[in-house]
Amino acid sequence: KNGVRVISAKEAISDGPEGIILESMLEGMNEYYSAELAVKIRRGQKENALKCKANGGGKPLGYLVDPETHKYIIDPITAPIVREVFERYANGEMIQDIADSLNEKGIKTAYGTVIRISTISVMLRNRKYIGEYKYGDIIIPDGVPAIVDKDLFERVQRRMERNRRSPARMKATEPYLLSSKIFCGYC
Repeated sequence: KNGVRVISAKEAISDGPEGIILESMLEGMNEYYSAELAVKIRRGQKENALKCKANGGGKPLGYLVDPETHKYIIDPITAPIVREVFERYANGEMIQDIADSLNEKGIKTAYGTVIRISTISVMLRNRKYIGEYKYGDIIIPDGVPAIVDKDLFERVQRRMERNRRSPARMKATEPYLLSSKIFCGYC
């Protein structure tokens, strides 16, 4: 309608009615190929997941991917950092203080960036550290070597839940006993 033409370097498509049908067939075949390839890729990723293999994407700090088996293995250099983060948080340290000290030591994320509060928060919630493999709706307990024991992980989860319910307590400079327990009539 706007005078635009598609010119193919591979196929000689004429301007007549037969060119219209040929072009539609080629476009249909390409669309079919793309949809079929997507189905095959998803099927392959599901098969990888059932075997607890890495399916691409980012790997959490503390893990490497074995180039032969494509399974997660513990990184001997960064796994102790993960354990330290869990222990420090379970012992009462604030996430900001943990992030600051790791950045002072020059420790970086798996992507080579500085460690932020969100980095630590995501790390502390990641069940892969207790050995749980998850890909989509596939969850396999003990599918990955654990870096943190389940008891420590559960202690961290309980503390995070307590802090989630009472965020005002962490912002106050004074310990207010009724923070997050009593509210004004407008709140």
